[in-house]
Amino acid sequence: MRVLVVNAGSSTLKLALISESDELEGSTLLEAPYDDRAVRGALAQLDGAHAVGHRVVHGGERFTAAAPIDEAVLESLRELGELAPLHQPPALAALEIVSAALPDLPAVACFDTAFHATLGAAARTYALPADWRERWPLRRFGFHGLSHAWVARRAPELAGDSPAARIVSCHLGAGASLCAIASGRSVDTTMGFTPLEGLVMATRSGDVDPGLVLWLAGRLSPSELATGLEHESGLLGLAGSADMRTVLARAGDGDERAVLALDVYSHRLRAGIAAMAASLGGMDVLAFTGGVGEHAPEVRARAAADLEFLGVAIDPAANRSAASDANISAADASVQTVVVSAREDLEIARQTREALLLR
Repeated sequence: MRVLVVNAGSSTLKLALISESDELEGSTLLEAPYDDRAVRGALAQLDGAHAVGHRVVHGGERFTAAAPIDEAVLESLRELGELAPLHQPPALAALEIVSAALPDLPAVACFDTAFHATLGAAARTYALPADWRERWPLRRFGFHGLSHAWVARRAPELAGDSPAARIVSCHLGAGASLCAIASGRSVDTTMGFTPLEGLVMATRSGDVDPGLVLWLAGRLSPSELATGLEHESGLLGLAGSADMRTVLARAGDGDERAVLALDVYSHRLRAGIAAMAASLGGMDVLAFTGGVGEHAPEVRARAAADLEFLGVAIDPAANRSAASDANISAADASVQTVVVSAREDLEIARQTREALLLR
């Protein structure tokens, strides 16, 4: 089954055609993603799909696996928009445009939250008042699940380990999260109710003291607070740039703001990796993926440097030369460290086929 993969972002739309043998037959990136004419033109160049797989960030508590899209599913996705106001509307807009252009193809929603449906009660529950948790779905959902699911499949192959290996998956890009994976299942992750929790990111703050947010709420409007935490924090807030390449270059030149940004980013990353390893009772594989994870060897080196007590050691030459799908472990390392090329498109294609075959 050839699958057209639709990956909607806030300002771009990625389309990819995946063959029956998981070969990439064609792809395009639209900078004007919700222009009907532009989308139809791109789809004409990616002809021949048997089904469409859509990346949808939030599946809430209902969707714990990929779901064929019908009117009932579509209505549920609209209702979930309030849980992911930055991510859900673009996905729904892309879904409607592509469905109108390709009305005869079955479509499947593949959720970033679904991989984390296996989180246990201890990992997913916030220590909030019981009546709050009964009224609203106040729990840790986790995100980047499509990426972490691909790492769960690919990392053991690169590491030479069993699929039952304990993996700490580091998805590092503009958004960033970690996932503790045991026997292919998510048991812990750093993102929570929203994609704002966890690591320092390009423009998102990651973890901050809730008391600090309450203090700021008395001095800023809700929109100012949301904009600051989502779009003006992270590397941008610390270094003045959201681009890790720029931050690394400036830090190399001794820029104090960039040095601090890199130090804070690395500190949170190392602490998070150790926490994920604790959730697993140790780790067998440390995997880096995403734009930063794949292409910033200095970030990988900084993360590994202080994790030797967990058995992590990397080969400096292998780390410098690796870009994707590589084992960069030192010869005597007890934990295998790998770089995994992000292939959410293949994971979406797999889930789409599975959902339609089970229907």
